[in-house]
Amino acid sequence: MPTHFHKKPNMYVSHVQIKVSNLDRSIEYYKDIIGFDVLVQDEKTAVLTFDGRTSILSLEQVDNAQPLAGGQTGLYHFAILLPTRKDLGNFIQHIAQKNVRIGAGDHHVSEALYLYDPDGNGIEVYIDRPEDEWIWYGDSTVHMVTEQLNIQSIMADGDGQWNGLPEGTIMGHIHLSVSDLANTEKFYTEALGFEVVCRFGMQALFISTGKYHHHIGLNTWNSEGGKKAPANSVGLKSFTLVLDNAEQAEQIKKNLTAMGAIVEQYEGAPKFGGAQLFSTEDPSGIRIIFTLEGE
Repeated sequence: MPTHFHKKPNMYVSHVQIKVSNLDRSIEYYKDIIGFDVLVQDEKTAVLTFDGRTSILSLEQVDNAQPLAGGQTGLYHFAILLPTRKDLGNFIQHIAQKNVRIGAGDHHVSEALYLYDPDGNGIEVYIDRPEDEWIWYGDSTVHMVTEQLNIQSIMADGDGQWNGLPEGTIMGHIHLSVSDLANTEKFYTEALGFEVVCRFGMQALFISTGKYHHHIGLNTWNSEGGKKAPANSVGLKSFTLVLDNAEQAEQIKKNLTAMGAIVEQYEGAPKFGGAQLFSTEDPSGIRIIFTLEGE
């Protein structure tokens, strides 16, 4: 698996915060099905881990939780990147034994499974194909498709030894449901410095740094013209982006201010994934935490 895409100087997602309606039920799902352990827990929150030290995902139970609704912006899915094809094969064997319903797709650059947690939050579990197998058109557009996944081939690479998420698992990317693709593209490219590397018509695009196939996906398939979900809705609370250095951070602050975005300290920021440097919301009201802490 290529590893340099999720290290500095690239900008990448280190942590995702998810809101849920029943913390105990969600913990059971993320432990039993996805393969996390609990690192820290209190009455309303749980920090999940796979190595007993770090966290890429945390859960928060909201009072009087509202279900996910169409026409709202927020999470499409977060994507857990496994180290090897053997790991993905073992994961498939594991969820088959659990009789979990899944979707799947071969995207050429990656092989992916799709699941939903008990509240309908989207989850992708995937592996990257070797970087030298990716096809680039010129130097700007990567070839991505959605084709049938050869699940039997991946399972054949497994050895039946699934013991939870393996060492080396990372948050590979996040995919967001946004209200307006043009405004969103302007925000992420001009203010934050991402590059567009793939477009699916007029309703989806994929952005990255360092020529990854995507650190962030953006689409309006179910959310065009939509509004931010209410605070007590299940779904995405925030995601954290790792910046390279203080100079880049200051430039992004200036860009955001010039664009009219509010730059602030967010009280609800996670305690893992890197200490908060500052925070903002994108044009769809999606909360982003920025940190300098990362590889």
